[in-house]
Amino acid sequence: MDAVSDPRVETLVIMSSAQVGKTEIINNLVGYHIHQDPAPILVIQPTTEMGEAWSKDRLAPMLRDTPALRGRVSEAKARDGNNTLRQKKFPGGHLAIAGANSAAGLASRPIRVLCCDEVDRYPASAGSEGDPVSLGRKRTATFWNRKVVLVSTPTIAGVSRIEKAYADSDQRRFWVPCPHCDEMQTLRWDGVRWEGGDASTATYHCGSCDEPWDDAQRWAAVRRGEWRAEAPFRATAGFHLSELYSPWRRLSETVLDFLAAKDRPELLKTWVNTTLGEVWQDRGEAPEWERLLERAEDMPEAEAPADALVVTAGVDVQGARIELYVWAWGRGLTSWLVRREIIEGDPTQPAVWDALKRELDKPIRRPGLAPLMVARCAVDTGFATAAVYAQLRRLRDPRLVPVKGVERSGATSPITGPTSVDVTEGGRKIRGGLKIWIVAVSHFKSDLYRRLWLKREGDGFPPGWVHLPMWLGAEPTKQLVAEQLVTVKDKRGYSRQEWRPLRERNEALDCAVYARAALWVAGADRYGERYWTRLAGELDAAAGKTEAPVVTPAPVPVPVAQSQPIVRQSGWLKPRGGWLR
Repeated sequence: MDAVSDPRVETLVIMSSAQVGKTEIINNLVGYHIHQDPAPILVIQPTTEMGEAWSKDRLAPMLRDTPALRGRVSEAKARDGNNTLRQKKFPGGHLAIAGANSAAGLASRPIRVLCCDEVDRYPASAGSEGDPVSLGRKRTATFWNRKVVLVSTPTIAGVSRIEKAYADSDQRRFWVPCPHCDEMQTLRWDGVRWEGGDASTATYHCGSCDEPWDDAQRWAAVRRGEWRAEAPFRATAGFHLSELYSPWRRLSETVLDFLAAKDRPELLKTWVNTTLGEVWQDRGEAPEWERLLERAEDMPEAEAPADALVVTAGVDVQGARIELYVWAWGRGLTSWLVRREIIEGDPTQPAVWDALKRELDKPIRRPGLAPLMVARCAVDTGFATAAVYAQLRRLRDPRLVPVKGVERSGATSPITGPTSVDVTEGGRKIRGGLKIWIVAVSHFKSDLYRRLWLKREGDGFPPGWVHLPMWLGAEPTKQLVAEQLVTVKDKRGYSRQEWRPLRERNEALDCAVYARAALWVAGADRYGERYWTRLAGELDAAAGKTEAPVVTPAPVPVPVAQSQPIVRQSGWLKPRGGWLR
């Protein structure tokens, strides 16, 4: 707030964690200009609906309850249009509230003060008009004393608006003194330590003397802190702040959030963005296939270890064959590639799909334990779509999950659906004859690469390790890392991330993605540790070792891959026929 009232500062950038006061700065700035320095103001929220919510939930109470502002904005009950959800008039100026998704709300009005909230949640373009931030900036062109405020929690490295804006600023960070040695430092996540999995033992350790700070000492240090710029000042003041500075959060709470997210990439990404205020760096570099080949293990085909609790598969459809990869899964998304089959033949004909069904009926052995059967098999429907739809409907196998892969790196959910599609069967069109799932393949490719980059922990394997067998060979291993995530710019100059091929064939990668998607559909991501606990209990009960643990989750319908009534099962998340055979 000091910087935004500094006449030398034209642009203010705040890249920070969630709930540390970013929006409050916008509120205060708006109130200041209504009261002290009237001017035309534009506040842009990610969507029009969010703009209206800010107007009702944040702005209206401030105007009502702040004595200096009370009465300066026309009463909402007046019928002259001076006070609406998106337009407020006051002596000497006005306030417009717009959504970044609406080009009309950003056009045709000169603006002196521009406030852009959560810019990383803005769409790439406001309709067909272009970047919302650029459109807003153009409205300030006629004012010599313009102010532009950009605030947001960051998102993905390379495409984050706030990351780029912060990089163009003087990059100020908050330095605090150590309570023990007085050494000035910034608070970093690697300074947080705790014992085992006990978050209540969390303390912050000085980067100089290594002495621990409790929460009270950390908050006292923050009160004695100061901002320091790390780059030259060029009319843009940039500030970064993480949750470690927040007076509203204890370290134990931050650590608990981390422990809950660390083994789930999508949750960890959100934690990095909203807790550390840092961009998420997708591990999109392809691991060297030679290194993967060297670390391959001596695992018999069609056999999984005792730690494996469920089996899923992915199917890629090609012109004259379909390829099947079968993966076993355990806690922490540890995985084992246990089978690979190529079924030659025309995928538009029933024979190939009947052969696939026979392959899915083959058990995966576990030495000394009950074998596992394929629980879900995701089938790519992108090639010969109509024919694949018809064959999947003909089979009516609840294990088969029709999927369609899309490049959707910013998707809020990695999988959506199921949605109904029409199927042609025997020359007759059947409306809603099949249900398919839409898979954001970028999410699962990044997840796979992250796990392929994991390093050994002594003699053991970290959670999420990808176990590859020696029998796989060089060519399928190359296919597993056949793409790489790169940042590109479209013809309008907007950055985005997309997967680019490194090799011609990528069937192993596609099948690995679909097998992981099948695990998602089966409920592993939705139910977390409850899912694995239930599976372990069912397997133990089947082996006669112990009774299944009592689990009382909410009843869950099992989605099926065909347009037929859902069959309610007696077991929780158990497909028809059970997990075991």
